[in-house]
Amino acid sequence: MKLKKQRSSNLTSRELEILKLIADEFTNFEIANTLEISQHTVITHRRNLMNKLDARNTAGLVRAALAIGVVY
Repeated sequence: MKLKKQRSSNLTSRELEILKLIADEFTNFEIANTLEISQHTVITHRRNLMNKLDARNTAGLVRAALAIGVVY
C-alpha cells in the first residue's frame, strides 16, 4: 500500500487522533469514552478514515498510521 502525501494531509485533527487510538488498540467503545463522543461518531470517523486512506480493514488503518507517522 502506497500512501500519497495529499491523502494523509486531508485528514482532520480528530481523524488523526482517532487513527492513533485505533493503532494503539483502542476499541470503538474505548475511543468514544476517551474522546467523550458517541460510538456512532467513532464508527463514522473510522469509515471516513478507511475511505481517505484506501484501507479495507483495521490492519490497513494501522499500516497507514505507521506510513504517515502517526505512530512509530
